[in-house]
Amino acid sequence: MIFTETKLKGAFLVDLDRKSDDRGFFARAFCRREFEEHGLNSAVAQANIACNLYKGTLRGLHFQFPPVAETKLIRCTRGAIVDFIVDLRPESPTYLQHVRVELNEENMRALYVPERFAHAYQVLEDGTDTSYLVGEFYEPREEGGLRYDDPKLGLEWPLPVAVISEKDRCLPLFEEIEGEVQRRMTVPRAGGTAT
Repeated sequence: MIFTETKLKGAFLVDLDRKSDDRGFFARAFCRREFEEHGLNSAVAQANIACNLYKGTLRGLHFQFPPVAETKLIRCTRGAIVDFIVDLRPESPTYLQHVRVELNEENMRALYVPERFAHAYQVLEDGTDTSYLVGEFYEPREEGGLRYDDPKLGLEWPLPVAVISEKDRCLPLFEEIEGEVQRRMTVPRAGGTAT
């Protein structure tokens, strides 16, 4: 695998290192050892898939608070998506900044999302499927989210939103939960003091 760190520390693009021959190609899509060598959490608690019927579908922005903050490895296995991640680590120099990347069936690229990041994507083609390896179990009581169209985040979606769940449409704006996000996303430093 080929690991490329984004401008958001700890968030990586993970490309396949394809070995091609007359049959096609072979590539490793996940390796615990390689993830750990890059300082990434290699735990997998759940493997999820999402089938997206319609172009313009939007999922997110989702996250879980510590102590069950999730890592995710997102890959588009059919069709195409534009994926956004937002840094919600209060101590980070890139706090509230985002990365946008296209994942599709052609590039077979994955996006590694660290703990304490919000995640969302929009579907670019009808019949798009995604797969997720998630580092923590889903815990509804620790779930959080932000509105996809929050002006504070400045996310520019490529298409009008055609389909979105009622739950995602009603997520709060950042200014409504900023105090809670800063408090709950702050993790203690070694020695017991918060960052």
